Amino acid sequence: MTTPIPEQSQTEIEAAAFRKLVNHLREHTEVQNIDLMNLAGFCRNCLSKWYRAEASERGFDLSDPEAREIVYGMPYEDWKALYQQGPKKDHGA
Repeated sequence: MTTPIPEQSQTEIEAAAFRKLVNHLREHTEVQNIDLMNLAGFCRNCLSKWYRAEASERGFDLSDPEAREIVYGMPYEDWKALYQQGPKKDHGA
């Protein structure tokens, strides 16, 4: 890297990348959590748990359903009813 990125800019870049990842996962509902877990070692539920843990470290209490809604863009039960496919078990449900 030719120019060091200031810490505040790095945080903003990371936040923007996180938002793009979340939006990408919201747009690609055909990709099931179990498939993500098998291929990448994490899923939407993992991401929501990481989000909740980081919020907690900063003094913000989020419930599991609240954190999942941030990642899924809707209540988790609604997402499952609309998009979860077949008899596959959902990781982290």
